[in-house]
Formats: sequence, structure tokens, C-alpha cells
Amino acid sequence: MNQLRPNAFRFLSHGQSGQALVEFTLLSMMLLLLFFGAIDFSRIIHTRLILINLSREGSNLASRGETITNTVASIIISANPLNMNTDGRVIVSSVLNSNGVNIITAQYSAGGIPSSTAISKIGRVGSIATLPSTTTPIPQPSNLLYITEVFYTFIPLTPIGRLMNLALPSPLYDAAYF
Repeated sequence: MNQLRPNAFRFLSHGQSGQALVEFTLLSMMLLLLFFGAIDFSRIIHTRLILINLSREGSNLASRGETITNTVASIIISANPLNMNTDGRVIVSSVLNSNGVNIITAQYSAGGIPSSTAISKIGRVGSIATLPSTTTPIPQPSNLLYITEVFYTFIPLTPIGRLMNLALPSPLYDAAYF
């Protein structure tokens, strides 16, 4: 009787070993897919939060009296862990409300992304600024408004991230108004 049981178990386990291998392969592929996706998705969220903070800090610096060129330099230096010298661009603009018309009075840009790729969504010096619509005029009459725009080209680490990169805007963008 002892000999029948091991043979019966060998028969059952031999027939199921192939099924277990297939299930393990499918499950491990799905887990790797989720793991790689989570890595790059987390990096995108982290990069986006850094861009939001950089744009706010840039506009805050400029509105407190720092020159536009020094503001751009400070933002590029403080962008760790992002490398703005190769993969990003910072544009700081000042807008004056002159009799209800918002005119860009000064603008400075620096970074590694070519200026032809990272074009200011506000406009160019001397032109009428394209600002978000609100109920109150931005800026108030005869006041300056400082706008910091930050562009960054996100580079995924994983193969899944490279596939997802097709759906991401390139480059990532954020702007802050002070």
C-alpha cells in the first residue's frame, strides 16, 4: 500500500507541473509589468511635483525683488535631482498691466532644452501676454506679474515606461503666477 500512494502522487504531480509552470510564468510577467509600471509612474509623479515647486519658487523669488536672470539661475541650480542644464528649460517673464492691456516687459530663459522646443506659452517680450482668464484682472492696473514656466523632458527608466512615454506630453510643463 505504501508503494501505491507515491505512484499516485507522482502521476498527479507530473500532470500538474506543466500547468503550474505556465501559471507561474504568466503571473511573474504580470507582476513585472506592474512593478516596472509603478516605478516609472512614481517617477513621473515625483518629477511633476518638483516642477510645480520650482515654478512657484521662481515666481516667488522674482516677485520679492530678485532679478529675472538670477531667478532663472537659482531655479536651475535648485532643481535637484532633475538636470535642467540638459533636460529642462526655465522661462521667467514679467507682465505689466498698462491700461487694461497685459504686456510682457521682460523675459529670460535658460536650460538644456532648445528654445525652439520649449516656447513660452505666455508670449514674447513686447507682445500681449496670454494669461488664464479670471474674474479679476491679473495683474492689477500698473502692477507687475511674474510668471515662471518650467519645461522638463522626462526619460523613463524601464522598458514599460518607454512604452508609456508615447502617451506622456513631451516635455512636461508647469507655470506659476505671482
